Amino acid sequence: MAKTVLIVDDDPSILLSLEFLMKKAGYAVFIARDGDEALTLVAEHLPDAVLLDIMMPGVDGYEVCRQIKTNPSWQHAKVIMLSAKSRDADIQKARELGADHYVTKPFSTKQLLEEVNKQLQF
Repeated sequence: MAKTVLIVDDDPSILLSLEFLMKKAGYAVFIARDGDEALTLVAEHLPDAVLLDIMMPGVDGYEVCRQIKTNPSWQHAKVIMLSAKSRDADIQKARELGADHYVTKPFSTKQLLEEVNKQLQF
């Protein structure tokens, strides 16, 4: 059975390119356009990994990460934060909330795929 990846971003072009990339690599993919939708999909599908933007309308990526990592049923999911925020304080906050990895935008899709594969040992 394919490993599942939830991609969470409010930018449609990023969603499309990452969805294509992950499907091509053999992952089952779910898409969320904001934090509320992401939490609903995590509850429904228990993804293996979450590619998570920080700056989104409503519930931001930090809060989604916190909820995933504090819920015993969800905390197995690997959370990879994707953000234009590159300050050490932003990265530190993500790590404190339980993020497994942090990638700054713009990023190399090849490197991102390698990180997802590494996190999921695919």
